Amino acid sequence: MSLAQQPGGAWETERRLTAIGRTGLSVPARQAVVDQQITPERSVLDYGCGRGDDVRALRSLAAQVTGWDPHYHPDGHLGSADVVLLTYVLNIIEDPEERRQTLLRAWDLAEETLIVSTRLTWEKAKVKGTGFGDGVLTSRRTFQHLFGANELRSYVEDVTGVRSVSATPGVVYAFKRDEARLSYLARRIAPAATWLASDDAASAIAAVIDYTEQRGRVPRVEEMPAPMVELLAHLSPGELHRLVRASADADKIAEAAKQSTLTTLLFLGVELFNGRGPFGCLPLSVQLDVRAFFNSYKEACLRADRLLLKLRDDAYVRGAMNGSKVGKLTPTALYVHRRAVEHMPVVLRLYEHCASIAAGRPPEWTVAKLRHQGRGVSWLDYPEFDDDPHPRLRTSYMVDLATLKTSFMSYEQSTNRPLLHRKHEFLHPGDPDVPKYRRLTDSELRAGLYAQPHLIGTEQGWEAELARCGRQLRGHRLIKRA
Repeated sequence: MSLAQQPGGAWETERRLTAIGRTGLSVPARQAVVDQQITPERSVLDYGCGRGDDVRALRSLAAQVTGWDPHYHPDGHLGSADVVLLTYVLNIIEDPEERRQTLLRAWDLAEETLIVSTRLTWEKAKVKGTGFGDGVLTSRRTFQHLFGANELRSYVEDVTGVRSVSATPGVVYAFKRDEARLSYLARRIAPAATWLASDDAASAIAAVIDYTEQRGRVPRVEEMPAPMVELLAHLSPGELHRLVRASADADKIAEAAKQSTLTTLLFLGVELFNGRGPFGCLPLSVQLDVRAFFNSYKEACLRADRLLLKLRDDAYVRGAMNGSKVGKLTPTALYVHRRAVEHMPVVLRLYEHCASIAAGRPPEWTVAKLRHQGRGVSWLDYPEFDDDPHPRLRTSYMVDLATLKTSFMSYEQSTNRPLLHRKHEFLHPGDPDVPKYRRLTDSELRAGLYAQPHLIGTEQGWEAELARCGRQLRGHRLIKRA
């Protein structure tokens, strides 16, 4: 039976068998909570909820959620909601027209946001069966159409007619209003400044000064927390402005203004990549940044457009990588730790963000790899980076920006995983772990462990070199082998 229809039909394939039991939230539902798409204030419909595990888990988080499923919950509430979840439904529908109608029905039910998730092509090895239509028919008479990550985003855009965003591989958000899409992008690219706690007028003024030194401009009343506005009600905007300017550090304000200008350009560049909206649709804080740091919205957009065009220039991108204060540059790519990406030149941050919008940034990653020949971004997951002196690679997810094709590799079952050396090079020089990691690298160099670099990129080669040099590791210390 089609999810696009009302209860009462019959399944073409055994779709009910694809509903698995979970003890917690599914990946799409968890991502939506993290991204503040599902909040206690918003109503949620899980359309095609299967056994209802997401419904129960979201209710435990105080969400206003209902679920409907043609087999397990045919009597569930089937009506519009602020947010509609369509979780692992499209991939089990064997008829392309029915698949499209199901997506359209879910879109019609969504008042604000539609969250669509499917299984991806990298799971092909897990799906055994025979070719059927545009997918695979299994021995259990279930069907799977595996989507490419960018294919899913493009499909949702085609059916809904709106610009969509890949939240993570296999999870796409479609928004009914441009304001909601741009607010989501702003949170991803430029998280809101934090406010100091305040319980009287003096501490409230101190919090405004701190904000000004973070942002490079005095905040408007509309940006302040409501309790703070009450504490400062006795001051006019002009008086508050004079107090802040008299007390704030001018050098900090100037540096913050420079960073806010770059962040605004980054946001507008990503916005153009994802579909630019009118000035009035921008989040208030971004509008105020544009007014504070540019002569006009037109000028800001022109500068952002030029920045986006720079991504096509190999020499410019290579120059930005050479000039980057963070990351390890190799003959083919720049590798930057997650904690250091915000310190990359703005054109490289734009490079990484565009790839994430197109096909999703995985939730678990440690190092971003940016190619300078061709355009591609990989997110590499080294889960033991902080604890292991030479962390092993668990997964790699790559997006080719020229073709928007993706690839995924898992090394969890490998007996000879790739590993990292010189960990300090991936981090910002001011990172507190850099001295410890650099000392280890220096001792390994003195011991001759890097004499044959082509041998040490994997576990077995590294262990062989440790044995050859008579060394072993104890934490981040190199000692003589017993």
